[in-house]
This record gives sequence, C-alpha cells and structure tokens, in this order.
Amino acid sequence: MSPRIRPQPTKRSASGQSQLEQFDDGAAPLGPTLAPPTPLPRPAALPGTWQVVEGWIAHPLLASSELRALPFQLDMARIGLTEDLLVVLPTGLGKTVIAALVAAEVLRRGDGRMLMLAPTRPLVQQHANSFQRWMPGQPIARFTGTVRRPEREGRWDSARLIFATPEMVANDLAAERYDLRSVDLLVVDEAHHAVGKYAYVPIAARFQVERGRDARLLGLTASPGGQEERIEEVVGALGVRRIEARSREDPGVKEFVQPVDVEYRWVTLPDEAKRIQEALTGAVRATGHKLQKMGYLRKKPLASLSVKDLIALRLEIFARPGPMTRKFGPLFHQLILLHLHHAQERLETQGVEPFLQYVERVGKKQKVGKGDKAFIHLPEVVAAVATGQEFLQSGRQSSHPKLDALAALVQEEADKPRPRPMRVLVFAQYRDTIQTIQDSLEAKGWTVGRFVGQATRDREDKGMNQREQAQVLQSFRDGRFPILVASSVAEEGLDVPDVDTVVFFESVPSEIRAIQRRGRTGRSSLGRVVVLLTQETRDVGYQRAETRRETSMRRIVRRLSAKGRARAAADARTTAEGQDNPPPAQ
Repeated sequence: MSPRIRPQPTKRSASGQSQLEQFDDGAAPLGPTLAPPTPLPRPAALPGTWQVVEGWIAHPLLASSELRALPFQLDMARIGLTEDLLVVLPTGLGKTVIAALVAAEVLRRGDGRMLMLAPTRPLVQQHANSFQRWMPGQPIARFTGTVRRPEREGRWDSARLIFATPEMVANDLAAERYDLRSVDLLVVDEAHHAVGKYAYVPIAARFQVERGRDARLLGLTASPGGQEERIEEVVGALGVRRIEARSREDPGVKEFVQPVDVEYRWVTLPDEAKRIQEALTGAVRATGHKLQKMGYLRKKPLASLSVKDLIALRLEIFARPGPMTRKFGPLFHQLILLHLHHAQERLETQGVEPFLQYVERVGKKQKVGKGDKAFIHLPEVVAAVATGQEFLQSGRQSSHPKLDALAALVQEEADKPRPRPMRVLVFAQYRDTIQTIQDSLEAKGWTVGRFVGQATRDREDKGMNQREQAQVLQSFRDGRFPILVASSVAEEGLDVPDVDTVVFFESVPSEIRAIQRRGRTGRSSLGRVVVLLTQETRDVGYQRAETRRETSMRRIVRRLSAKGRARAAADARTTAEGQDNPPPAQ
C-alpha cells in the first residue's frame, strides 16, 4: 500500500475519552508522511457556559480534567443549545461528548432532565457509565427491559439523566406512566434508525408536542444513509432543521484524527465451491425463467436480483389483480428463488459449511412448506449438497479460503511488536459463520471470544444476555483474549479502545453498517481495516454498492448541512434587522 499521512497521535484523557477517526472510506492513497499540521486556535469559551482551562472543558456540572476542549465539539454543542440539531460525525469522534456538553448546560439552566435514547442495552449502559464519570453527582436512571416497571416509574421523577432503549420509553408513554414535558433535552443516538415504524419516530413526534419552549432535540449518527429520501425521512421524523457534519479532513478536526488504513484482500473459491456455485446459478436461472413467463422479473437480470427485489416481488404478486388461486404458483417460485439467493450468498461469502447449514436449517423448520421442500429437493441443490459434504469430509481445504486468509492476518498482527496485548475484531454477517471462524482460529491455538445478540436459535446457537455481553467486552478490553468475533450487534457505538485491526469477513452493501464497522478502530492510534473479498462472487457487487452509497451519503449530508447553515445565517440577519429597525410606536 502507498504510505499514508499519519499525524502525531493524540493522547487520551485519564477518562479514556475517544479520539477521532475517518468519515470517508479511508481507501484513497495519500502522499508521503508529512509533519503534523499546526493546531488551530481553540475557540473562545461561550460566556456563562463552558470554559476552557488549559485545554480542558470547565463547567459547574462537569468533572474537571475529563473532557478535552476540541473545537468542533464545542462548535456543535453551541448550536445544539440554540436549535434542534442532527450531528453527523464519524464513529469515535466524540458524539457522546457533544451530548454531555449540551446536557450539562441545559441542566444548569433549568430543573428539567435529559433523556438519552440508544438502540441497544449495551449502548445504554455504556452511555450511562460515561455520563456518570463526566457528570458526577447527577441522579441517573437506566430504562431497559431488565428494569421492572415500578422501578422505572419511581426513577423517572428523581433522575435528571435518563438512559433508555426507545421501545421501553415508547411503551411507557403509551401507557401514560410519564410524559415528556419535563424533558429539556432529548438525545437520539444512532439517529439513522428514526425511519418507518422504529420507536424513535413516535417518541420524537410526542416530544415535539409536549416539549417546553426552550427544550432541545439532539440527534447523533455516523451514517444517516446513502439515499436522500432516507436522510430526509430521518430529519423529518426528528423534526430538526439543522444538520452539522464534519469529516476527518475538516479544519479543527484533522489535527486530532487518527488515520485508518483500509486494505482489501482477495481470495478465490476452490473448484468444488465453484461447482456448487454453478449448480445454484442454474437453479436460479430455471426458476427465474418460470416467473418471467408469468410476467414477473422482467426489469432486471436474474443474476443481479437482491433480497429486496425478491421481497418486493412477493408484494407485487399479491398486488396483481385476480383470484388468490392464481397467485399460489408465483409465490411458490418466489420462495424457492429466495432460498436459492440465501444459499448462494452463504456459499460465496461465508463458505461451504454455512451453505450446508442453511439447507439443513430449512429442512428442520417447525413448519416446512411446499416451497421449502421443493427447494431442498431441487436436483441442483441435491447435487450441490453432495458436493459440499464430500468437500468437507475430505479435509483438504477450509470451508472458505477466507478462513486461511484470516488466520494469516491474525498471525501478521501477532508478529508485530507492541507494548500491550493484540486486539483483533472480526465482523461476520451470520451466526453460523461466527462459530466456524471461532472453531477455525481456536484449532490453530488462538483464544477467541464470541459476541452476538440476545436471540437464541437452538442449543448449539445460544444468544447472550446483557450481562454476558458486558463480560465479553470487558474481557476483550482487558486483553484476556486477543480476538473477538462479533455479529452486527457490535457495530453500533460500543467502545472498545485500541483495536489494532477490524476485519470484515464479508463486504456489506450497507454504507451505514460499513461506517459503523470501520469505526471500531483508529480511536487512539493508527487503525487498520481489512476487508476479505472473494473474486467473481457477490462480494464484489456488495463492495461496489457500499462505496457508491457512502459517496452519495457524504455528498447529500454536506449539501443539507450547508443549506441549514445558510438558513440559520438568514434567520440571524432577519433578527438583527428587526432589532435595528423596530416597528413604529402605535
């Protein structure tokens, strides 16, 4: 890889306040190593609000020498005091710190409370722990599914800082256990979830009705989405008019940024996997042609169909006029095609073993339908399963060449000299793959942790409750094991400092998820991201889609941010003109 610009590392505070990282994809090669840029002057403290003392934030409700005075955080917090705001910052740049700055001043000015919403219990706990350290002495409450209703009702009136999952608050509001009239600051973390029927939407709507005149809403996200319609839906649901975004190259940010190297490692499917791939492709072609003869799937090539396309096909079938009996045939073939899509994806991006596990799981469903049975008994699928079983039994190669590439990558990291234990975080899409990765690395002598969500599928695939998740994360932080293999539940917000390398076991087409995954490294030192890709598979299409969507997201967010600044400037001019030219006395 080409050498990268690497500014001097920024020291962490005693509290471990996270530093900055990338906003773009980080993959563009830069020039030779340069001297770090000259730090920009610190912004003046806002009179009567936060003071800056020797580079630290000073405020009556904030602990001393805990939060560093970073200019872009102060700038955004100032805006958050005067108007509702959506903050778009790369993961790790301190969005939670901005919330703490605003909360401290809002609570100083009034008798109300802050309600901070986060989508997962571990993230709620993490925010509560941070605020407890930054704002000591303030009564705190946590509202999650593990807190009983009577306790929630009692704590609402006494707490000034409340951290909660949105589903819990939405249920309590619907039951009229409390209202939002006393909330002076509503913080919506991971605000990109504020779409559709997600619980953020009704809570924000109710806040807009019940809020006091000086109450504020602060949305936080690293990735609001790659489509303008989605971003506008988020902004509309939150009711904000102002968007503020910063990138790692912006003035006031770049001198603090820790670079993140992004590397792509390519592998090739073994011959046996290619034969399975060809068999499944043939089955897709045959099933798709049947649907095309019925008048469906005529807008896109069969090879480029996505899960969204197949779900939309089901809705299209139901929407077509005619009796239901005429829809059974198309629905039958649609289900087979959906199964084939999932089987192909697992084979190409995960391996032969996950492919076989998927077919087996379809056959073991509690209620196996006609479409399920037809999928399992397709001649192409039967032949593919036989080929896969023979391949695994031979033991000649790993289930997927990515497993060997991952093992080599881990060994590379282990061979590097470092003053502390190695930390490698591996993201995988499917639970089956997580177990396969863990078994493969442990067979090579590594100690590996597993981090998944709470849902339990069967005795071999148990979920993890909140306490177990917290224990695993703490063990990883403490260096008790060097490798953590995680599902998507670890993508959003969880703070694991000093991760040396983040590995994508597969590419993800979602720009939101890709940004969140990358954000787990490069927090206090140089970060590294490695994406494992398989040639001539859907890995390639997914990576292209993610890059395209992320580029689009950055462009749209910057345009909307500039539009909000122009509107604010116009409002300020109008106000100033009104003060200079008061209406004549009656």
